[in-house]
Amino acid sequence: MESALPAAGFLYWVGAGTVAYLALRISYSLFTALRVWGVGNEAGVGPGLGEWAVVTGSTDGIGKSYAEELAKHGMKVVLISRSKDKLDQVSSEIKEKFKVETRTIAVDFASEDIYDKIKTALAGLEIGILVNNVGMSYEYPEYFLDVPDLDNVIKKMININILSVCKVSILVINISKGAILNISSGSGMLPVPLLTIYSATKTFVDFFSQCLHEEYRSKGVFVQSVLPYFVATKLAKIRKPTLDKPSPETFVKSAIKTVGLQSRTNGYLIHALMGSIISNLPSWIYLKIVMNMNKSTRAHYLKKTKKN
Repeated sequence: MESALPAAGFLYWVGAGTVAYLALRISYSLFTALRVWGVGNEAGVGPGLGEWAVVTGSTDGIGKSYAEELAKHGMKVVLISRSKDKLDQVSSEIKEKFKVETRTIAVDFASEDIYDKIKTALAGLEIGILVNNVGMSYEYPEYFLDVPDLDNVIKKMININILSVCKVSILVINISKGAILNISSGSGMLPVPLLTIYSATKTFVDFFSQCLHEEYRSKGVFVQSVLPYFVATKLAKIRKPTLDKPSPETFVKSAIKTVGLQSRTNGYLIHALMGSIISNLPSWIYLKIVMNMNKSTRAHYLKKTKKN
């Protein structure tokens, strides 16, 4: 009986310590959530970081919305994309709406010989924010060896999703203060079978961003990995926004508040909740769910293509 009392006392303190630890964790999580998603750091984004913002893949979707949001904050914007006609159109829209100066650089990120042109065009600009947004994905989910024109897809996806992030970052990494926002994907947080190459390239972007942030934060450069889930864009082939699939404007308005607060972010509260749930699933359950979803999407696409 006497020996049971010390044991009971020990278990009591273990239990009390565990409850206190969990309470602190929950309190910290709630405080962080309020700070990021409630208050945010929107006021910290603007010309104070540097006169110019540079946005790749800036004529559609998330990239265009970042360009518009940064212009709204008073920054001059350099738009980099493939289509000169689209660049001119977006440039005119931003100038007219936000009354800021814009410049355009028309290059195809599938090529490797474009970076001298970009370097020359950016020379002498005080760059405060770089948004590495340009990217490509699969036409539809497919088994690796069955991806149409596989060799070309591999080369293009590496050049567009990986090489562009590294090479454009090199051009602006010497800024004395400012931010580099690298648009990864929720598909880069965990493996996504049937989108194998895309998922792997986005994991690279995520890891590259985390490493770069640690290397250069002491020099005043904030590097952020942005990991959205589905956003209603042409790339995602989603037309109608919903609560869990926001419009690019809604997503970027939310994500911009996290700059300076989170070096790794899902950018949007619902996506952050999704990421938290998905990351805590047993891997075999997660992979089974994702594989079944992508197999279903693949079957639907192939059936539709066959009909047409």
